[in-house]
This record gives sequence, structure tokens and C-alpha cells, in this order.
Amino acid sequence: MATRGNHLRPKVKMRSTGGTGYTYVTTKNRRNDPDRLVLRKYDPRLRRHVEFREER
Repeated sequence: MATRGNHLRPKVKMRSTGGTGYTYVTTKNRRNDPDRLVLRKYDPRLRRHVEFREER
């Protein structure tokens, strides 16, 4: 279980590139993904899968 203030797995906000403003909140492993994360996830406002990019 992660502890508070864990810097190895920080919480990141993923924002839809579809222009809807929809977001997911997830954690990422900084050792494996030091760059900004890009995932294809479902955007319920568009009702399809689009790319979600990490926001800082």
C-alpha cells in the first residue's frame, strides 16, 4: 500500500485530447515512465476511445 507523499508513484491527472475536458486521475511509476504519460482511454462525453495526456 502506498503511503502519503510517495514520490516514486505520484498521482497524475490525465486530460482528454478530444477537447471535452474530461479527466482521469491515476498514479504512475517514475522509474518506468519518467516522461509524460499518454494512454488511450474511454471518453464518455465523446463515447469513444481517445488519447489522454498527463497534465502537470
